[in-house]
Amino acid sequence: MKESLPETKKTQIKICGFTRAEDAALAVALGADALGLVFYPPSPRNISIQSAKEIATAVAPFTSITALFLDADPGFIESVLTQVPVSLLQFHGTEDAAFCAAFNRPYIKSVPMKSVDNVEAYCTGYGTSRGFLLDSNAAGAAGGSGTSFDWNLIPRSAVNGLILAGGLSVQNVGEAVRTVRPAAVDVSSGVESAKGIKDATKMRDFIRAVKEADSQ
Repeated sequence: MKESLPETKKTQIKICGFTRAEDAALAVALGADALGLVFYPPSPRNISIQSAKEIATAVAPFTSITALFLDADPGFIESVLTQVPVSLLQFHGTEDAAFCAAFNRPYIKSVPMKSVDNVEAYCTGYGTSRGFLLDSNAAGAAGGSGTSFDWNLIPRSAVNGLILAGGLSVQNVGEAVRTVRPAAVDVSSGVESAKGIKDATKMRDFIRAVKEADSQ
């Protein structure tokens, strides 16, 4: 009889809002599983397609790149997809399930926790989503505010692909992983020295804190 392998848990780590190729390359070297690129002009972390291409070129070929959109024009989304090697789409606005699935790419849907009363019902409306990113923003607002929400609002019943975001930092991500046990965590402002500029020490310590929480 084969011995069963010990159960292990690996919380995936996505760092979002890169504006510089060197920051993205360092994040991958430190152990980030995915990078988030923001294509939303009102955001201070918004980047051009050319900058996104430079970031994608700077990182290892199997790196997962997520493109974040908020109620974007379909033509613009298609333009990004034809020029940037995007692995996953992230919809952060009022897009319905049909819109999200129309681009024939895997996608995740953001859940605006300040506006959604029933998380399970909201997620049920996006049956084709690969996961659900629970953020602290209200509907129609972008993330990256650096504020968290009450984790007690997260349903304890299974929600596939739960991604925890909103105000995560080195100081609280270990507790977040141990308390919520999400499939992944997503951080932006919590590892920055300025908006869109990632801090090497904060990224390293954030990733280390997640790994330590997993081991516990």
